[in-house]
Amino acid sequence: MFTPKQNINFFKILPFGIIWGIFGLLYALIEYSVLGGSEVYPFTLNPYNGTTVIPLITTSCIIMGVLFGSLEVTFLNTLFLKRTFLEKITFKSLTILLFLLVLLLGLTSLIASISLNLSIFHTDVLESTIMFVARPAFWIILIYGGVITVLSLFMNEASYYLGRSVFNNFFIGKYHHPKEEERIFMFLDMKSSTTIAEKLGHVEYFNMLNKYYADTTEAIILTSGEVYQYAGDEIIVSWNLKNGLKDNNCIRCFYIMKETFRMQSESYLEQFGLVPEFKAGFHYGKVATGEIGVLKKEIFFTGDVLNTTARIQSNCNKYETDILISENLLLELKADELFNQHMIGECELKGRQETIKLFSISKNEKKLKLQNS
Repeated sequence: MFTPKQNINFFKILPFGIIWGIFGLLYALIEYSVLGGSEVYPFTLNPYNGTTVIPLITTSCIIMGVLFGSLEVTFLNTLFLKRTFLEKITFKSLTILLFLLVLLLGLTSLIASISLNLSIFHTDVLESTIMFVARPAFWIILIYGGVITVLSLFMNEASYYLGRSVFNNFFIGKYHHPKEEERIFMFLDMKSSTTIAEKLGHVEYFNMLNKYYADTTEAIILTSGEVYQYAGDEIIVSWNLKNGLKDNNCIRCFYIMKETFRMQSESYLEQFGLVPEFKAGFHYGKVATGEIGVLKKEIFFTGDVLNTTARIQSNCNKYETDILISENLLLELKADELFNQHMIGECELKGRQETIKLFSISKNEKKLKLQNS
């Protein structure tokens, strides 16, 4: 129904709608508990009907939450990208509160219009709105909306820092107890990183690494992957088996990254005087997944598949290739449809008297052209 990127944006916006809807319902119920026996608002003397107002306030708050979530995802997040955590929360909250003030005025006029059965531009409706704005209740609602705004933005920013899938899994307790699952892993390692670090110096190398991570992100999103760890110049990407196999997502991720860096080559040359290159190893298998840690919790994978994938990636230099895939994973994929492949060697499994066959692959440009035509 959605592309992976649209799906991610949808689940970024959804919590805003949920949080605003819950707090909107809570406000409407508190108001009903205070005014339930009354047929008019005490300050404006507008008719009050709980059965009408409760769903109206709740629905309006859900819509406002979705609007603010969309504003955050499509505009504010990019606008304040380089700000600190506190600055982001402050500036975004002030921006949304300004929009909230405008929407609140509109909502007040709409409720008055419905209650009085008059046009929203009728003088009686306008007078009722002005009368309400002049009362403390209006500013209490605005402050209440400010609290919801800060809470929803805080949760959203926290999910960015932890990683959205990690945050969601912590929130719902998916891995509170360890689970066994099959996952695909890609260990992506920058070539000649030590030499690059010495050439650029610590600060410039950090800046390049930050851009390097950012430029790999789009490919991971487009192929439904998850960043498990940033380990120095190495990125460990993971897919559940279904998402990783679908449309050869795990392999496509690597080649989308290659294309991204080709297109960004001039930018890297201009800023750093070089274009980073990388190599990758792929494998899949069973892992135990669960929450671990006391002072700092994280979602942790453990299993032979991680050690094996790391060893596969380390063989890229030995076989002079940028990409190596285990035979086990290749048999699960449908890579022969779009990629050329050939066995290149074997890799010994740590602590075992057995080996695993390694394959190198390359894009079949003819088949890709036919698919895209």
